[in-house]
Order: sequence, then C-alpha cells, then structure tokens
Amino acid sequence: MIAAAAGVHVSTASRALDPARRHLIADDVVRHISDTARRLGYRRNASAAALRTGRSRLIGVILPDVANPVFGPILEGVEEALAEEGYAAIVANAGGSTAKAEAAADSLIGRRVEGLVSASAELSDPVVNLCARAGLPLVLVNRAEARLRTHTVVSDDRAGLRLAVQHLAALGHRRIGHIAGPQKVSTGLWRKDGFDAAMRELVIHPGAVVIAASYTREGGAEAARRLLAASDVTAIAVANDLLALGAYAVLAELGLRCPEDISVIGYNDMPLVDLIEPPLSTIRINPRELGLRAGKLVLGSIRQQNMEPCFEVIAPLLIIRKSTGEARRDGPDGKCGMKSAASDRAESRGNAYFFVPQTGRAWRVILPQVFGVFRSSSVATPSAGIIRSRPNGDH
Repeated sequence: MIAAAAGVHVSTASRALDPARRHLIADDVVRHISDTARRLGYRRNASAAALRTGRSRLIGVILPDVANPVFGPILEGVEEALAEEGYAAIVANAGGSTAKAEAAADSLIGRRVEGLVSASAELSDPVVNLCARAGLPLVLVNRAEARLRTHTVVSDDRAGLRLAVQHLAALGHRRIGHIAGPQKVSTGLWRKDGFDAAMRELVIHPGAVVIAASYTREGGAEAARRLLAASDVTAIAVANDLLALGAYAVLAELGLRCPEDISVIGYNDMPLVDLIEPPLSTIRINPRELGLRAGKLVLGSIRQQNMEPCFEVIAPLLIIRKSTGEARRDGPDGKCGMKSAASDRAESRGNAYFFVPQTGRAWRVILPQVFGVFRSSSVATPSAGIIRSRPNGDH
C-alpha cells in the first residue's frame, strides 16, 4: 500500500522504512516514502522486525540512581547516538546496589538487548564479567573499572579535582578539606587522588579528607559534620554536587556563611546548581558528551566484534560562581574578612568570563588552564578551562 501510494517499488519502500537499510536510498526518496507512510498511519512493528531479523535494535542502559540529575544528560546523549542508527534504549535503575545492577544486566540480556551501557560500574564490576560470558558488547560511562577490560568513557576526574584545588589556592586558601565519594567507585577514588596530588603540587600541607558513605545529600551532610568537627578548614572541595548540597545544609545549621566563612566547590555541574544560594562553583564534566560517546562506542562494538577495549577521556571545566571566595583572614579589628570571588577582576571573551587573578602567584596557577580552553577538544588528554558565570547564571 505504501509503495503504491508513494509510486515506488516495494523493495525501495521496505529499505526506506528500515533504519538499518535506509542509507542505501537517496535522502529525498526516504523523506517522500516516510511522509507517505505517516499520512497513511503506518507504524513500524519493532517486535515483528526483531522476530524476522533476529535483532532487537535495543540497548540496555543501567543507571546507579535515576533521581540523580547528572544521569539524565548522560542518558540523553546515549539516546541521541542510538536514534541516529534506529536503536532505542531500555533503562534500568540499579539503586546504588551492585546486586541490583547485576540483576538488571541479567534481565536486560534476557530481553535480547544487543548491547549495554552502564553508568554504575565499581572498580571490579560483576556486570563486566556477566557481559563477557554472554558475548554482549558493553560500554562503561562516567565510572570505570580499576583495569581496562571493556570500552570506557569518563571525565578526567583527577584533573578536575586538581582544577578545584588550584582555584581555591589561587584565592589564598591553605586549609582545604575534601569530602570524597565512596572509594569503591572510580569517581570517588580518582577525585581523591586528584585532590591529594594538587595539594602536594602546590606545596600545601595534606588536606583533611572525609569519605562519604554515598553520593547523596545525606551522605554529604554526614561527611561535612565529621570534617568540620575535626578540622579548621576555610574551603571544601567536594566530590560531587549532591554532596555539596549536604555540606551547604550543615554550614547553615552551624551558622557559617558560604563563602564568607567557608568556600565550597562541587563537582559535575548538575542541573540547577546555578540557581541555589549561593550559586555553586563546580567542575563541569559534560555528561551529555559522555553519553553520546558511550552510545557511539556500543554501536561500533555491535558492528565490529572483538574490538580492543578503548578508554576515552573528556576534559573537565572549572565553573566559577559565588560559593568560592578569598580565604578569611584576621583584619585590624580582629574580625575575619573575606572577599567574594565575584569581586575579582575578569576578562570577557564571547559569552564566557575567564578568571584574571589579581596576584602574580595566582596568575601562574591559573594561566595554563585558561589557554587550555582553546587547546582542548571534546575528547582530550587532561586539560581544562575556566568559565566564570554571568550574573544571571548563564554559562
């Protein structure tokens, strides 16, 4: 019916309506046939196609916590890559549990997915073993194993925490604490490594480190209470934005102001952190690009079996807002004084403001990172830039 209405051969109509074969037909012909099919109310029966071809054109996506806003953009990136080749995603929530992640993977394999993308990997992850036994392509995104066994796409977590510490040091902070993420996942371990390395590089005494039990606001609040009870820090570099929100709550409980008493910098730049008070300085990981790269890799693995595992790293970016300011110092009247980071001089370049510190020492710390904005590509070796948000929060 569609072929006749479009005035083409049946085989031409069949190819045009098949996402896997439509590239064989000229684009204008595909559009004409697709328009005709829509006008006639045609909807492709994916289940029937799967029975006929033996391929489901489905990819499983395992997320550690669907309530965490950072994973939405990762999923969007994966789905964008899949849609380009006629695939769709089935999403499973691991709920922060290794057992649930493994059960989700087993269920998805039973639903005949052609590949998996997992954002819930631990340093030694059972899902990798499960997929290897099943011969199923797997890509890890955002979190990695301790050794490379399958395709992996991550942000440079060590470089990101170094950026955070360098920013705080440039503001005069020396008593810097770190709320680390769980050490069973790469983001927690590698960001802590980056913090320790940055403190050594800047010849600052080892900072106070507290490890959060989970990547939640509650975990951040509990860790912040322990950190503030054990040390007199003027700044806290936090392993993710949800933990930073927990730290905000504890500062309010204790009557401490941010950044006047304690500066806080987060990690991830999840949606809406520019709208809280004060807007959160953070490290942007570009989650949509992570998901896009992961989606392309899993489709490449389906097309080309036995690909050597690859490890892709996307450069992070320092986002300066109003939660970080100069380290408090005793003034002539004995009171602690602090100047907000928002009052530092800035140089405008296009839609972004690049940090221009006031002292020679700070300039030496930041300058290489500023030029890194122009050097780095979306998939790069460790290099990152700095953006100062506009007053309205745009960045």
